[in-house]
Parts: sequence; C-alpha cells; structure tokens
Amino acid sequence: MSEIRMTGEIRTDYDCETTGLPAERWGEAVFKVGDEEIVLEVSVEKNVIVAIMAGDDAVWKGTLKGLKELFKSQIKPQ
Repeated sequence: MSEIRMTGEIRTDYDCETTGLPAERWGEAVFKVGDEEIVLEVSVEKNVIVAIMAGDDAVWKGTLKGLKELFKSQIKPQ
C-alpha cells in the first residue's frame, strides 16, 4: 500500500462532514454553483503545489509559498 502524505476534509453548513480522506500525491475539492465549477487541487509531489480554478479561463497554479505571498499582497494594512 502507498504512503499517506496528506488527508482531506470537506464540511458544509448542513452538518455534513467527511474527514480523513487519504491521499498519496494529490487531492481536489470541486464545488458546483449553477453551471460554474470552483476547484481547489493540492499536490504533494516534491513541493506542495496548489491550483485554484474558477471555470476554464480563471486559473492560478503555484507553490504553497507563492499562494501565501499572493494572499499577503492582497491584504491592505488598515
């Protein structure tokens, strides 16, 4: 059997919860809103790679470090 390198969780406001989903290399969560899909994919190959997709033409993919830096750059001091 392969090594479990990460686990996933999904929770909703209907008190639905799935925890401990094992993954060796990657996992993704897909949310459908009408005809749109929002996808979060996490890969744990050599580095942690994160991809966020909102439809076919709005995609961001990079390292976890890059995602943190992107978020920090969008936070404006008050």
